Amino acid sequence: MGMLEETVKGLKYDAGGLIPAVIVDAGTKQVLMVAYMNEASLLDTIRTGKTHFWSRSRGKYWMKGESSGHTQEVKAIYTDCDKDTLVIEALQHGAACHEGYLSCFFRKLDESGQWQVVAERLFDPDEVYKKKQVRLTPQRMRKNPDEVYKKK
Repeated sequence: MGMLEETVKGLKYDAGGLIPAVIVDAGTKQVLMVAYMNEASLLDTIRTGKTHFWSRSRGKYWMKGESSGHTQEVKAIYTDCDKDTLVIEALQHGAACHEGYLSCFFRKLDESGQWQVVAERLFDPDEVYKKKQVRLTPQRMRKNPDEVYKKK
């Protein structure tokens, strides 16, 4: 095992082998997104210079921008004093948020207690992710008769 692998292995991952990564714009320091990495995705991020993550909801390894083309070019990686969280400075190419915003943090709590959208949408997610019609089999209809479209 090389020095890089030892350094990555020395971080404190949770019971599922994941570590949170806060992605910030390298220039403005605006928080773009928060995602999780495992050792493999962090090593690939370091080796390729593009962010890679582990999706907890999909149970899948993925590279940021693999569907949208909106990649993140890594400029620096930091860890905190406990080595249990990462901050990654990146140049965002396109939008970071799958809902079409530069940052995933585009809603602000207002004085009335409501979430208000405070950013401009940069793209239409339906166009970028090309929602496809799902073939409705008898099994799928029994499971969810209202399902017509599913994000690819």
